[in-house]
Amino acid sequence: MPIYAYKCDACGHAKDVLQKMSDDTLTDCPVCGAPKFNKQLTAPGFQLKGTGWYATDFKGGGVAALPAAAGTAADTVSTPSATPASDSAAPAATASAAGCAASCACH
Repeated sequence: MPIYAYKCDACGHAKDVLQKMSDDTLTDCPVCGAPKFNKQLTAPGFQLKGTGWYATDFKGGGVAALPAAAGTAADTVSTPSATPASDSAAPAATASAAGCAASCACH
C-alpha cells in the first residue's frame, strides 16, 4: 500500500497516511476538523534494484557494457600472474603477497 502525504490548509498539520489506492481521499483534518486536509504531491520512496530494469541494463549503452567492464577487471587481476618470474621480481611479489591470505590464488 502506498503512503500519501496530507497537509491541512487551515492549521498546517501534516501527516503521512498508509492507504489503499482504492480508498477515498481524506478531507477532514484530524487535529482541527476543518475540511481542508489535502493530499500533497511527493516523490516516490522506492528504488528498483537488480537486473532487467532500465537503469541497470539499458541506460548508457545496454547489456554489452557489462561484460566489457567485467573483462577489463579480469585482465587487471590476471596481469601480475602473467609476468614471468625472475630474481628481481621476487621481492615485489613477496611484498604484494603480504596483504593476501595464505590461500590466495593470485600469488
